[in-house]
Amino acid sequence: MKPKTFKEIIDLGDGREISIETGKLAKQADGSVVVQMGKTMLLCTVVSAKEQSDVDFLPLTVDYREKFAAAGRYPGGFFKREARPSNEEILVMRLVDRCLRPLFPDDYHAETQVMIQLMSHDEEVMPDALAGLAASAAIQLSDIPFEHAISEVRVARIDGEYIVNPSREQLEGADLDIMVGASMDSVTMVEGEMDECTEEDLVEAIKVAHDAIKKQCEAQLRLAEAVGKKPVRDYAKREENKEIEAAVREKAYQACYDIAKKGSTKQERTEAFAAVKESILESYSEEELEENKHFISRYFNNAMSDAVRDVVLKEGTRLDGRKTNEIRNIWTEVDYLPSTHGSSIFTRGETQALATVTLGTSRESNVIDLPTLQSEENFYLHYNFPPFSTGEARPLRGTSRREIGHGNLAQRALKKMMPEDCPYTVRVVCEILESNGSSSMASVCSGSMALFDAGIQLKKPVSGIAMGLITDGKDFAVLSDILGDEDHLGDMDFKITGTEDGITACQMDIKIKGLSYEILTKALHQAKDGRIHILGKMAESITEPKENVKAHAPKIVTRTIPGDYIGALIGPGGKNIQELQKTTDTTIVINEEDDMGVVEILGTSQEGIDKVLKKLDSLTFEPEKGSIYEVKVIKLLDFGAVVEYTEAPGNEVLLHISELAWERTENVTDVVSLGDVIDIKYFGVDPKTKKDKVSLKALSPKPDFVKRNNNNKGGGNRNHKKD
Repeated sequence: MKPKTFKEIIDLGDGREISIETGKLAKQADGSVVVQMGKTMLLCTVVSAKEQSDVDFLPLTVDYREKFAAAGRYPGGFFKREARPSNEEILVMRLVDRCLRPLFPDDYHAETQVMIQLMSHDEEVMPDALAGLAASAAIQLSDIPFEHAISEVRVARIDGEYIVNPSREQLEGADLDIMVGASMDSVTMVEGEMDECTEEDLVEAIKVAHDAIKKQCEAQLRLAEAVGKKPVRDYAKREENKEIEAAVREKAYQACYDIAKKGSTKQERTEAFAAVKESILESYSEEELEENKHFISRYFNNAMSDAVRDVVLKEGTRLDGRKTNEIRNIWTEVDYLPSTHGSSIFTRGETQALATVTLGTSRESNVIDLPTLQSEENFYLHYNFPPFSTGEARPLRGTSRREIGHGNLAQRALKKMMPEDCPYTVRVVCEILESNGSSSMASVCSGSMALFDAGIQLKKPVSGIAMGLITDGKDFAVLSDILGDEDHLGDMDFKITGTEDGITACQMDIKIKGLSYEILTKALHQAKDGRIHILGKMAESITEPKENVKAHAPKIVTRTIPGDYIGALIGPGGKNIQELQKTTDTTIVINEEDDMGVVEILGTSQEGIDKVLKKLDSLTFEPEKGSIYEVKVIKLLDFGAVVEYTEAPGNEVLLHISELAWERTENVTDVVSLGDVIDIKYFGVDPKTKKDKVSLKALSPKPDFVKRNNNNKGGGNRNHKKD
């Protein structure tokens, strides 16, 4: 007997629908749903351990995987099965995690796992826009403590119209593409890229997204009610000690307030706060500490946080002494690394990024092979965050999700400014050498300058800034260029990148409910001022792209040849092209497009590149009928001379003895010698011999005796033989 199922339908208003169904699959999970739009189906499950973990945080894992079977494809590689998640899957995990994590209770520390799997794929539906909805719906059907339903949607602006959850094909024509996460009453997450949009455009897109999300949240609540909402499970609540809390606050708040008001470096205030905490710990006996140290540490952190926030709201002063709209001191440098194709240093306060640029052919493009997308990136950016950048020593365990996310944000910030006719595959690597706030935005700035230094004709320079917010519900302060502590203690982390003319990318995480659009708009305009200020500092080192790539960097030339010539260029077993690369010290890549061959020639020596171009000219040379060409005599025969076109070495043609001179020629050497350079006229293919016909004598006037002979032939002259 089939199980009883429950389903809710969300009408997108343009003939498209999203359904949420439960009761059929994965019933042993705490909550499970199937979200479907078109033929795309996501299965999402959530399970949370019954016991609290021995950690002071929520061990939440969000996992998103795209099954190749969903698109009727096989996984690549030897083992033919899905393995580690792709960068694109990790980016979806981060989007969902950032919306969910703040909505679990602060004292809920049970191991929790949300798994989202693409089980069926529709080319017209992008599944990442449905992942947040699936995750929240599964949690709503469980007994896991969770504040309220949320959802995520994609909004794109196409030809001036905002479209919710567009297809990938539609997205190609968009000048704004954002993912928004929100609850019924609050926007919690925004991430996306734009083609220099205005601040007002971005706010409008967020509003469109929020309206769509409200409908999706309502559908989740209806489904939970239809199924029968489970009562929230009991769990071991965090213990409190009001007496210790009051005592710690009395000793810590004012001392921390004074430290925060003073303004200091990261190390100075860290040491100062640590000294206050140590003095409080010393005021307790060993027995009291053994029992209550965890209370003291937690209440001290709370008091310190309140003090820092109050200093900003009451004094208008920040931890490092800046005003709310001030940017930290900036210094920059380009061409720092002598052997890279481009490099730059961007230092802002205690955050430093060193960027490098590497230029290559299409062979170095980043291949994306997913069930939902197969493509290549000719511009990509990698971000590295080593532990020494924050003065730590910890194990290196591969590229983290954070590094992938920050690198993706910086890549999206810059890619809209890449020239459409850039012949190179361009890789930017941003190494974070110091970090105290917004290293991803430092990567945007350093990456932009490094591209200028490499000679990539970036349309405009791009800068980035991270904005923060502190509010007590009544008063608020928008902070420009936030520190790491301000990110941790604040209510918003809003990263915005762009040119002087508009926004190119953004990423926002909001930690409070009900952020007004008034505050959001103020933050965006304050960010614009900061962005332009930073662009001015970047211009002190470099104002525009260098005209040419560096002398040691590879030059690249692209040439298109008819597809019929590709085989001759490659040669048997690749012999010809390998020999050509070896003798010219170049790299040659051939891509076939529409019966044509696109040949990329990469080399540091212009002379080598010119030799390859000359070879291509020779290979594809086709003389035009009636044209005159310079040739060199390379071989003498009894019946003519073999000549080679000087502009196309290797292209030979027979100059027949009868075409050497108007007079009768007994010996070829009577007219030409080996090595002679002469001009000939090309007459096309002779219909009788089916071979190319060329002539030397055609370039000189006909002698009189030839004219007379021709006339006699025409009149039937009987004395022709005697003549």
